[in-house]
Amino acid sequence: MSEAMTPLAEDFGAPDRNRWMALVEKTLKGQAFDEALVTDTPDGIAIQPLYTVEDGVAVMRDLRARDVVRPWDLRMRLAHPDPRQTAAEALKDLEGGAASVLLTLDPTGQAGVAVGSADDLAKALDGVMLDLAPVALDAGFLGPKAADWLGALAKAAPNAPLNFHMDPLTAFAQTGGSPGPIESHLVSAATVGARLSGTYAKAGLMLATGRAAHEAGGSNTEELALMAAGALAYAKALVRAGLTMNEAFARITLGVSVDGEYFTGIAKIRAARALWARITDACGVGALPARIEARSSGRMLTRQDAWTNLLRLTSAGFAAAVGGADAIVLGAFSDALGLPTAFGRRQSRNTQLVLMEESHLGRVADPAGGAWYLDSLTDQLARGAWADFQAIEAAGGVIKALEAGLIADRVAKSRQGQEAAFADKSRKILGVTVFPNADDKPVEVAVVDPVAFAVAGPDPRLPGPDSRCPPLTPIRFSAAFEGA
Repeated sequence: MSEAMTPLAEDFGAPDRNRWMALVEKTLKGQAFDEALVTDTPDGIAIQPLYTVEDGVAVMRDLRARDVVRPWDLRMRLAHPDPRQTAAEALKDLEGGAASVLLTLDPTGQAGVAVGSADDLAKALDGVMLDLAPVALDAGFLGPKAADWLGALAKAAPNAPLNFHMDPLTAFAQTGGSPGPIESHLVSAATVGARLSGTYAKAGLMLATGRAAHEAGGSNTEELALMAAGALAYAKALVRAGLTMNEAFARITLGVSVDGEYFTGIAKIRAARALWARITDACGVGALPARIEARSSGRMLTRQDAWTNLLRLTSAGFAAAVGGADAIVLGAFSDALGLPTAFGRRQSRNTQLVLMEESHLGRVADPAGGAWYLDSLTDQLARGAWADFQAIEAAGGVIKALEAGLIADRVAKSRQGQEAAFADKSRKILGVTVFPNADDKPVEVAVVDPVAFAVAGPDPRLPGPDSRCPPLTPIRFSAAFEGA
């Protein structure tokens, strides 16, 4: 027996935008509509106060069924200079709910785990079961060497879900130079990747990300364009190394940065999938879902009232989950001050666990789908990024665009615009430019001397002259107001 449906809206007339505008203008009392209610993003996109069916646009949707228990890979970053402490933290993270780990490597210990050999890496992963817990690397120009070390450690587990994450382009963009020609570093990474792909069927080889543009103050479209250009450059390099076009793209992971602005974060991840689909289609690759790793932004973090970073990181995690990221890396709330304590790492893990297991954000496929605002924003970001990507390709590709300063100039302009917005408080930083905490309690961080753990690492230099580009130096927007 079926029950009769009661159409609740039949007593209401069709919405009339003109009548709504008349009421809005009355409320504004002479203030300009655009000035009061329209917000411009750093990408030049005007965010309207109201979206209707007329603003609807068809966008690519990710409707893959997600694991109800583990809808995404909860990934924890490891950067303590002591390899043995890193191993202890990795096991603690995995026991505490993480699914995988991301090791940032630096033989000097200044910016990551002091690893300079396969033995050092074995110490950092002591006790980690590589066939069960995915391990990802962040090794800069040492990426090919680190990939070989990790491959050697996993020799008993050819199906290990490794993520070598070789990414010389980001290292080049952030440092402003490469030890030897940057083209040679791409060839080296692709050659090692092609060789390892024959042994590790599930391994990701390259990470294509616009993180360098984001952390230097760039806009969302500039970040996405650099990501897209990097993905194409890595695919070409892998094909030259012997992989088919399908195999090459299947082994590339996209990296997207997410900050406290969760609507744009959601739209940016969805736009990244749209860009991937268009590039792979243009390269003759069949339907191949993008594999996306989302990392929380470093530029959004504050030193002053660092506890407010918990809010920003939660928003970033929300955006990544709702946007459909496959792996999510949330930093610790104390990262702007130093290495996190066990408490800081627990907060980082538990933020994701609450989003996953209590908020159930992974139970709906593309929850943003059908929202006129988010679909419109996704479409505009994708179109803007595609135009920037075409400009990079027209300049000769990502390496030429970096060397010529094309990308750095655009990022600098975006950064200056955002810095001006923070300075005049049209954009606000909680705990710093608004609502500063007069009783700001200090945050505890791990105190460690990197020099005590520094090791000799292999020389990443390749034959030939060094390549140079204007560096995309990471910033923090709050630094200008913290005296740091």
